[in-house]
Amino acid sequence: MRINVKGRNIEITDAIRAYAEEKIGKVINHYDQIQSIDVVLNVIKNPSVSQSHTAEVICKFVSGSVQAEESAESMYASIDLVADKISRQVKKFKEKQITSSKTASIRTDVIEDKEEVTAE
Repeated sequence: MRINVKGRNIEITDAIRAYAEEKIGKVINHYDQIQSIDVVLNVIKNPSVSQSHTAEVICKFVSGSVQAEESAESMYASIDLVADKISRQVKKFKEKQITSSKTASIRTDVIEDKEEVTAE
């Protein structure tokens, strides 16, 4: 699994890269089907914008992807916010995958019906 950290209008320092990889890397504990995670850190250099630091995360799975974006006054705060948000979305995606795979199909319904008839 890869974590790619990129920057727009900001130079990614080793400290920011390590912090982002640490926080976003915790998502791996929730779901093991993650192929890659792309983190894009952006700074808006307009002084009238109060929440100028934006963190965007795209988490790619085998069967889809999840995206989250958050803005804050500092880059570390925006990474914290987006890490929480992407964590919730990955858990929700995992639950949908589990419940959709457990739904009954025609084949399993027929087998269960036959077992009930022979048991009586």
